[in-house]
Amino acid sequence: MPFSHLGLSDKVKAAVAAAGYTKPTPIQDQAIPQVLAHRDVLGIAQTGTGKTAAFVLPMLTLLEKGRARARMPRTLILEPTRELAAQVEDSFAKYGVNHRLNVALLIGGVSFDNQDTKLTRGVDVLIATPGRLLDHTERGSLLLTGVELLVIDEADRMLDMGFIPDIERICKLVPFTRQTLFFTATMPPEIQRITDQFLHNPARVEVSRPATTVAAITQNLVKSGREPHQKRETLRGLIRSAEGLKNAIIFCNRKRDVATLYRSLLRHRFSAVALHGDMDQAARTAALDQFRKGDVTLLVASDVAARGLDIPDVSHIFNFDVPHHPDDYVHRIGRTGRAGRTGTAMTIVVPADQKAVVAIEKLIGQPIEWRDGPPCEEPPEPVRMHARTPRQGKPPRPARRDDKPGKPAAAQDAKRRRPQPAPTRERADDAPMHLPAFLLRPIRAKA
Repeated sequence: MPFSHLGLSDKVKAAVAAAGYTKPTPIQDQAIPQVLAHRDVLGIAQTGTGKTAAFVLPMLTLLEKGRARARMPRTLILEPTRELAAQVEDSFAKYGVNHRLNVALLIGGVSFDNQDTKLTRGVDVLIATPGRLLDHTERGSLLLTGVELLVIDEADRMLDMGFIPDIERICKLVPFTRQTLFFTATMPPEIQRITDQFLHNPARVEVSRPATTVAAITQNLVKSGREPHQKRETLRGLIRSAEGLKNAIIFCNRKRDVATLYRSLLRHRFSAVALHGDMDQAARTAALDQFRKGDVTLLVASDVAARGLDIPDVSHIFNFDVPHHPDDYVHRIGRTGRAGRTGTAMTIVVPADQKAVVAIEKLIGQPIEWRDGPPCEEPPEPVRMHARTPRQGKPPRPARRDDKPGKPAAAQDAKRRRPQPAPTRERADDAPMHLPAFLLRPIRAKA
């Protein structure tokens, strides 16, 4: 079904045609009519399936009627990271070229004053991260009582980042009669609880089985030594020997490992930039722009780059660390093999990662091939037994005849606790004896 049959307005259809799109993706095909019918929507789809346009296009159609009021946004979109929020803002600029809508972005790392100025003018679309949104509401510069449509995007990522309590607070601040759109890639029990609580008879749109990987991605496991320098050496070998490597994202579990690996790659003359949550917003944006434009080949990142970022042409993914959560593996390798292209994903595995690999294979429902054979299992650490030795000067107590079953235990213990003579050390006859100075003083007899 083409876009012309989904019920979108003429302005939106013209913008979509100008962007070069003629056929909607499966989630867009199923979700857009439900949104235009003012129903709550629960969308489940893996990354890279066009979820952003599935709510941006119908929102533009619905917002053609009405106007914004100062400090009272008409619609609210919640995103887990600054990069995703900025990407949604770009989508509104792209598809809303024929509309005159005020779009505001509330994210960390940006001045409060500039954001307050935009809110004062009136906002049709407010795109925010949960923390900065609650900061504005607590300061009294934002009212959510006028929100007609609420979008919670990448909900499972919100759960991983600890934003669920903030989401619950925000849902209680918006009107009960709002329309809610809820998009996620997986459905853990906590996310299911949130949907049952805040969605009213939602239309469920599921275009693929949760936590599945794209068939066009070649996946491999690569064994390595357990030490960090050994893993870095293994990674450098993979990069140098990779066939058809155009660019690559390298994922680490911890932010400090991102910085360490980035410096190591620069020392070995690789073209790389880093991206993690401790960087300021200007540096994060600059790093992404360099990678998108092809100015650098390698992007070393934490899981902040694993969800939803629009980088369509990534040839390789390297997992420097096996992710702690199996769902993160699906999102990481989903950065490649997009839009009909093929991709390659390689994961460096140390012996201690065996359980995490088994969990990933169980989640995706298929085994992952080893490139050079699986690593040997780590031998269990020997248990050190400390033998008890008798204390010096007290030989082991021989058996006593008075240890009789009929004799009271207290009497036996009292007899054993008799004072023992202090042990003496033998001294050679020719060895000089040391006397303290106070013993050498003359004694004065009293008269």
